[in-house]
Amino acid sequence: MSKIGLFLLCVLLSLSSCRDLSERVVDSGLEETEIQVLPTTTSESGKTLPSLASLPDTAFVRLSDYSSDFSFDLRYATENNFMNTRVYDCPKCYTRAITARALIEANAAFMKKGVRIRFFDCYRPNSVQYLMWKIVPNPQYVANPVKGSIHNKGGAVDITLETLEGEPLDMGTDFDFFGKPAYHDATELPTRVLANRKLLKETMEHYGFWSVRTEWWHYNLKAASSYPVEDFKWSCSMALPQ
Repeated sequence: MSKIGLFLLCVLLSLSSCRDLSERVVDSGLEETEIQVLPTTTSESGKTLPSLASLPDTAFVRLSDYSSDFSFDLRYATENNFMNTRVYDCPKCYTRAITARALIEANAAFMKKGVRIRFFDCYRPNSVQYLMWKIVPNPQYVANPVKGSIHNKGGAVDITLETLEGEPLDMGTDFDFFGKPAYHDATELPTRVLANRKLLKETMEHYGFWSVRTEWWHYNLKAASSYPVEDFKWSCSMALPQ
């Protein structure tokens, strides 16, 4: 091979080597690991985020970053709740990524019927669970914080339905009503209320959620029920909605 040919071959090999290195990162000089390039999406606030499909199931996400089709009435960021106390510094709805995907699918099905999900509560720090237990130490209504609630795991939500114009559907009781009229097996209710609860329950169950007998609003994602209890607090430095 001529000297010119040899030189060109070396240049090509060098460029190929550089390209390979640009796709890897060396960990502590011991081994090379592939860099994972994630698909991205843009939130309503203009932030560039990893696409929901690309995230690990256990990652926590703010739901409104991935869908603008939900409605929020996050009661524990207000005094309009059974504790009559504001226990969240600001109203934001977080769930595990796997929960968010299922909620978005369920909401798409609801919207085809002219309604959508309104959230009362999403992920709940375990320290807040202790406050609730202190006020209502009854496992029929509030999970013991020592064991933790599926809310504390990012796999549970408290929800209702509203029209696409924002009018709540009649569910017979308000959120966090502790009594038999809120039970799923309460049948002495107006036909309209029973139909609304049935729509909510059957659709949520179709997308992998299960209900709690004493609370028509509470749904747990089966796939997230074994995740660990968490106590992280979201940042309120930027007053963005939900």
